[in-house]
Amino acid sequence: MVDHVAREKVNQVVDTGKGVSGDGPGFELPLLLFGGFRTLIDRLHTRLAAEGHPDLRPAHGFAMQAIGTHGATASEIGRRLGVSKQAAGKTVDRLLTLGYAERADDPADARRKLVHLTPRGYEALARSAAIFDELRAEWVAALGADRVRDIETSLRNVVPAETAFRLDAISWLGGA
Repeated sequence: MVDHVAREKVNQVVDTGKGVSGDGPGFELPLLLFGGFRTLIDRLHTRLAAEGHPDLRPAHGFAMQAIGTHGATASEIGRRLGVSKQAAGKTVDRLLTLGYAERADDPADARRKLVHLTPRGYEALARSAAIFDELRAEWVAALGADRVRDIETSLRNVVPAETAFRLDAISWLGGA
């Protein structure tokens, strides 16, 4: 980890030099994977801001995915994100304010309120998907198609299928 103000490494993991020659210490792998994730997400949000979505944050994207195409209650969204109903409610309230979602009565149960994406919400998700395709193409240009496919295949081989596309990263990273 780097302190970006002091410009110094502050890792609390000690490199004991036990790695295979030419290999980095084990703690670098998760940091590099997270750095790749963070780079893609930051670039996505820079592009989304330039294209008319300046207030969208990573948590909003996870929440919109959790809402899904059929809508969901705040409790369902919270469960899908791994956060409390109250935390999910705060994120939903922000999406409502920004015009990405709306609440409506559940036709099957008038006591329940469903959150649905608005056309603006669907448009933001569609732009996100297109931008991710463009960012992947940039990685292909920098690394080559075979290497990018190899990275993706390798990650599919080591990441358990049941956790590959989980939405609860928000709770895991400690925010909502």
